[in-house]
Amino acid sequence: MSTVNEIEAALLQLSTKELLQVERSLHAIYRQRKDGILYDDAYGLLTEADLIASAEDAFLAYDKEEEKNANRPTR
Repeated sequence: MSTVNEIEAALLQLSTKELLQVERSLHAIYRQRKDGILYDDAYGLLTEADLIASAEDAFLAYDKEEEKNANRPTR
């Protein structure tokens, strides 16, 4: 098993409070590396990965709604 898979498995066992702590640590690493940060302000940090994940969620919701509407009978 790879280290990344082990970390992902361990994350599932963490509490929400612990996950937030891990997230803060990851954001601190992004800041140190100055890698992929789009916004870093009083409201928090937004990385390229965060933005891509948000866009993917939006497109999946749009596709789901479009598919649901395509299956409706027309009058």
